[in-house]
Amino acid sequence: MSYMEEFNFWLEDDYFDQDTKNELLAIRNDPGEIEDRFYKELEFGTGGLRGVIGAGTNRMNVYTVRKATQGLANFILKQGTQAKGVAIAYDSRRMSPEFADVAGLCLAANGIKAYVFDSLRPTPELSFALRTLGCTAGIVVTASHNPPEYNGYKVYWEDGAQVTAPKDVQIIDEVKAIKDFHQCKTMDKDAAIADGLYQVIGKEIDDRYMAELKKQIIHPDVIQEMAEDIKIVYTPLCGTGNLPVRRVLSELGFKNVYVVPEQENPDPKFTTLDYPNPEDPKAFTYALRLAKEKDADIVLATDPDADRLGVYAKDTKTGEYVSFTGNMSGMLIAEYILREKTATGTMPENPALVTTIVTTNMTRPITSAYHVKLIEVLTGFKFIGEQIKLFEQTGSNHYVFGLEESYGCLAGTHARDKDAIVAVMCLCEVAAYCKKQGKTLWDMMLDTYEKYGYYKESQYTITMKGIDGAKQIAEIMDKLRQNPPRAFGARKVLKFRDYQTDRVIDMADNTETKTGLPKSNVLYFELPDDEWCCARPSGTEPKIKFYMGVKGSSIEDAEGRLKQLTEDLKAEL
Repeated sequence: MSYMEEFNFWLEDDYFDQDTKNELLAIRNDPGEIEDRFYKELEFGTGGLRGVIGAGTNRMNVYTVRKATQGLANFILKQGTQAKGVAIAYDSRRMSPEFADVAGLCLAANGIKAYVFDSLRPTPELSFALRTLGCTAGIVVTASHNPPEYNGYKVYWEDGAQVTAPKDVQIIDEVKAIKDFHQCKTMDKDAAIADGLYQVIGKEIDDRYMAELKKQIIHPDVIQEMAEDIKIVYTPLCGTGNLPVRRVLSELGFKNVYVVPEQENPDPKFTTLDYPNPEDPKAFTYALRLAKEKDADIVLATDPDADRLGVYAKDTKTGEYVSFTGNMSGMLIAEYILREKTATGTMPENPALVTTIVTTNMTRPITSAYHVKLIEVLTGFKFIGEQIKLFEQTGSNHYVFGLEESYGCLAGTHARDKDAIVAVMCLCEVAAYCKKQGKTLWDMMLDTYEKYGYYKESQYTITMKGIDGAKQIAEIMDKLRQNPPRAFGARKVLKFRDYQTDRVIDMADNTETKTGLPKSNVLYFELPDDEWCCARPSGTEPKIKFYMGVKGSSIEDAEGRLKQLTEDLKAEL
């Protein structure tokens, strides 16, 4: 059907409720809006759905969520694993509880038991829950750090990680095979509960999750010793992190934890935030104000579904608070875990640290220093989770830490996705350790730079919305793929990696090798002096992202190098 035919179908068919029809009637004289809502189906990608909430095939609504769930149910039934059930969690966004119910009742109508949390929970706890309950899959309703008009739907498999190949493509095919919304099943909630196909879960999972988190503490004695002295300011950014973060820090003994009152409770409108993303400095406005009032040592923010952690720490020399990138905070935790596990004799045999290809190259000297294997995977924490599963299946290595540049990391294997709750806990232990030595996290960061080199990274992002935007992004990638630059300014490209075609080209002699990773629309340019640049279209937003990294002899030198590389990239584009 054309987009206008689809629009009229939604207006006329009895399957769609009157509220949906009223919303569409309000735009009937706006052809541009109608086209945007109906020119395509909201894409069920390798991670699930994400889009603006509203009526239409290209929107997040009860019908697109039910269709996605019916596709998942069809896949589960073909796998023959329906008896295991599916765990479902949701965040603080608008329509999240409703979408969770829609998914649960669709599964129930297909004879698949749904275990649904009684209220909002962090994404990593969903990963933990489905493994704890022995489910075949999991769903979390969240748009992570996107603006308030968005919501999303992510699918996890029985190992606790987001679905990876080949299952991701197979589930996508099942969703695409549904051509008629009438094929999507549902049932009455009371009937589903009575039939044992819909079960509410909560405290019992929370308690077990907390117990697993606390197993990652290396020096509980240091925390107890410094618990009265260290001051922590925390904001959940109106999302899911508030209760679990406060609980774990309290149970560990931290006494001075100050939660930003304006952002403590769930708020689907994110009234105090332009953008609920801990990567955005403006998200820390209220937290830094409170930090100065309390003279806090560290300032922490988790995104709405609590899988990402943003950090500021006090510089005692200037009295100012310094922001940490995800690479910086991840490296502090990694160096601490590797160093202290080595020192205490608790490092497992054949230890491995897993990271992504766009994460800082500082992982290389740190893992080398502690004789830990470094494994690089494609962008997306699901690929880090996949490595944990492979380690368990083969016995080849023991996972000690994993991180990605986008403010996500995981200590422990209780979850198979990035976990900001455990990251908060680990970073507070590191801060307590520093405090005992008369240092701050910023002091420790400087020590780490001095030891391993001044690595610095950044992103340059181009946003292109709508139909034309998608075409322009594809054109940029095609141009870079077909005619890869041989230099960025004065920096020669040493090697060019095209993960889509599985090629690594040595630019000096044009010899080719394999990337060794799954196919992905990612281009990577290796430059001299441990510098690099990478191009990757976003899988969830209308953006193309360029990641860059350099290594300098000082903070100032690294900043200068990064600025020049960014300018050279822009000139090339």
